[in-house]
Formats: sequence, structure tokens, C-alpha cells
Amino acid sequence: MALRQTARSEAGLLARAPSGALVLSAIASVQLGSALAVHLFRWVGPGGAVFLRLLTAAVVLVAIWRPSLRRRTRGELLLAAVFGAVLAGMNLSFYAAIHRIPLGIAVALEFVGPLSVALLGSRRRVDLVWVALAAAGIVALTRGGAHGLNLLGIGFALLAGGLWGAYILVSARVGRAFERGTGVAVAMCFGTLLALPAGVVSGGAHLLEVRSLALGAAIGMLSSAVPYSFELEALRRIPAHVFGVLMSLEPAMAALAGWIVLGQQLSLRDVLGIVLVVAASAGVSRRAQDAPRDL
Repeated sequence: MALRQTARSEAGLLARAPSGALVLSAIASVQLGSALAVHLFRWVGPGGAVFLRLLTAAVVLVAIWRPSLRRRTRGELLLAAVFGAVLAGMNLSFYAAIHRIPLGIAVALEFVGPLSVALLGSRRRVDLVWVALAAAGIVALTRGGAHGLNLLGIGFALLAGGLWGAYILVSARVGRAFERGTGVAVAMCFGTLLALPAGVVSGGAHLLEVRSLALGAAIGMLSSAVPYSFELEALRRIPAHVFGVLMSLEPAMAALAGWIVLGQQLSLRDVLGIVLVVAASAGVSRRAQDAPRDL
């Protein structure tokens, strides 16, 4: 009963929150979780960290939303399974990337996915201006190129970017097909099962250690349970391409999280990139507030 009351209360709060605030909160939560995940790699590796992250999120979301599968059609379950596969693949490839290259650069490269969604979905010239500003910021955050970076890490980051673009499109459909957070709860269960083999191979018995479970639980809440719920609610009200440009804050927030949590210093070029990306996101946020709520 208490969990159901919590779910109803959370649903009401999310429904009343501005779409832009939901997206920005999700971004901050994800990047803090990603920075903490780097510390977990030393015990369970990237695969183990992904499994613990998804497992925690699945347990929390199922407990809150208590999704029922008996009332779902085969098409809805297939959609949730596809979403779960995208979640697992995106997280596995991204964690493999930040295990090899700096967090801020990995997120900047990963942004090729949402940036593509923004470009393909644009119907207004002004949206292209915001995309151009975001792209310039990303170039600045990559410090002018990938010289000296691990090529495999770059490849994993680009793969994660492609899956991130798919996530934006698929999650919008999940948000329309399922009520509130039930869709992401079911998808997270599918994703956890798919990530299990990689987690066992990477982490082994260390997955059961108290420190791994505790840090994995914190990462799961910060990187999955909270932001995915926020993003799905936001995607009910704003177009996928507007959401994609709002997510341009990811590289800036990743650089900030890397500086605070991992001690990665910000150069003047990094600061310039952050300013450009924030300008683009602020412009799109203003247009999103002016758009009809049923978009």
C-alpha cells in the first residue's frame, strides 16, 4: 500500500514538473552515476557495473509501479523487450567506452546519436541554429580531436551514441504505449536479463560483495531509475527532436561530473564548449515551453 501511494505521489509530481526541468534533472543524475561507475570498475569491471545498475533500477521500478503483464498485448511486450535490449546495449557500450577514455570526451562522442535525431526531426530553421551551437560546443569539449585516445574506446562511444538515438525514438513509443513508469519497469527487467552474462563474466564473485552491491545500487538509482522515469514523462509532452537537442547538455554535465568526482580538470576550451552547449539548450527549452502541451 505504501509503495502504491509513493507511486501515485511521484506520478503527480512528475506530471506537474516542467518538461525542461525533468530533462535537466535526468542529465545531472546520469552523469553523477557515470562518474561513480568509474570507481566501481576496479572491482567488477564495466560489465558488472552495468548489470548491478540495471538490476537495481529494475527492482526499484517494479516495486514502485508493479506492472502487470497479463493485460499487455504481444506487440506491447515486444516493444518493451526492444527497449530493454537498447538499454542494455547502450549501457554496456558506454561503460566500455568510459573504461578507456575520459568521461567528458566519451559523452561528447556519444552525442552523435541524439544530435542525429535532432537534425532528422527538425522542421524549423531556428532548431538548426541550436543544433549548430551544440555541435560547436561538442567539438570544443573533445579538445579539437581524438589524438592519443584509445580507438576501441572511441568505437564503443560511437556505438553507444547510435543506441542512444534509438533510445530516444523507442522510449517515446514506450511512453505512449504504457501508463506512467510501467513500460520502463518491464523494459528494465528485459535489459537486466540481457546484461547478466556480461556481468557474470566481468565481475564474477565480486558482484556479491557488500561494497559492489552498495555502490551498484547507488549508480542504479542515479543512472537508471530516476532519469529514465523523468525522461519518459518529458517525452510525453515534447517532440523527440526537441528532447534530442535538450540532451546536448550531456557533454557539459559529464565534463563537470568528471571534474568534481574524478578530478578531471577543465580547460578554457572546455568552458567555451559548455557555454555553447548551454546556450543551445536554453534556446530549445524556451521554444519547448511555447509549444503546445499535446506535442
